[in-house]
Amino acid sequence: MAEVKLLEENQYEAWDEFVRAHPEGTFFHLTGWKKVIEKTFGHQSFYFYVVEGPEIRGILPLFLIKSPLFGRFLVSVAFATYGGLLAEDEIAAAGLLASAQRLTERLGLDYLELRNLYRQEKGWPTKDLYYTFRKEILPEEEANLKAVPRKQRRMIRVARDKYKLKSVIGRYELLDTMYEIYARSVHSLGSPVYPKSLFRNLLDEFPEANILIVYSPEGQPLAGVLSFYYKDEVLPYYGGSVREGKRLAANDFMYWELMRYACQRGYKIFDFGRSKKGTGPFSFKKHWGFEPKPLYYQYYLCKTKEMPNLSPVNPKFQMFIKLWQRMPFGLTKIIGPKIVKYIP
Repeated sequence: MAEVKLLEENQYEAWDEFVRAHPEGTFFHLTGWKKVIEKTFGHQSFYFYVVEGPEIRGILPLFLIKSPLFGRFLVSVAFATYGGLLAEDEIAAAGLLASAQRLTERLGLDYLELRNLYRQEKGWPTKDLYYTFRKEILPEEEANLKAVPRKQRRMIRVARDKYKLKSVIGRYELLDTMYEIYARSVHSLGSPVYPKSLFRNLLDEFPEANILIVYSPEGQPLAGVLSFYYKDEVLPYYGGSVREGKRLAANDFMYWELMRYACQRGYKIFDFGRSKKGTGPFSFKKHWGFEPKPLYYQYYLCKTKEMPNLSPVNPKFQMFIKLWQRMPFGLTKIIGPKIVKYIP
């Protein structure tokens, strides 16, 4: 008989084996993500799984967010592009959903949010905002370059041949440089920055994760990205550039260098992450030849009656964004991490 349980440490390995074996399992379903988010932000997790005999039949990872600004809710998975439910059959899926709904009601929460890459729950309100961009990495480097649309291909060559940009890949030795670039990048967008400890904890937990930095010939850091690797996929996840980097096409060069690196090591999927429809990053990824695929952010509404909108494109946040952009950069690095932990 199937039984829904809460994950304990002695089942972490079995959980991860299930994720890797499931065709819709993702990097963000792994218990490593759970450990990093708990360690960095202190959010409580509820990782439900279904067992029948000795075998796991389904999983649903959840984080509890208690925000003084945005309410109290469960999300699968916090600070991730996608997560949601994985199950071998509809009986297991139904048991997991029922457990999550009961928990939402018992704790008196506003809502439960599932960030689905593949699965959709029938009848659940669905937000049409986020899209992901995933594309095959071809076996040959030159074939990948030819697959990039002409305009972006020209930008890569200009950065490489005219501006003589170079890239370096490493880990902890590049963390300070990457963090400074990333912090300046999100400040220019009007968004609070994550604490540096998040990136250090990710490097600690995922030995295959790395950092790529783009430099000018004079040694100025122009762009940087922290990437994850899962099965045959590379996921550039936290990236940005300084103002001068944009002029020198450092972003195009950075993602090309990462694609080239992944191609050389046999990776087959480039996951460009999520972007909001109608934004600059959305257009940038389309111009690279990636086709947007909708992400199904779905909600079980409990105390609230409307789907939440914590996105920066929400008109309610425009004044805050403009104020944040004007705030001294050093101050944003102090205040930002205290705010961003409540915007998962």
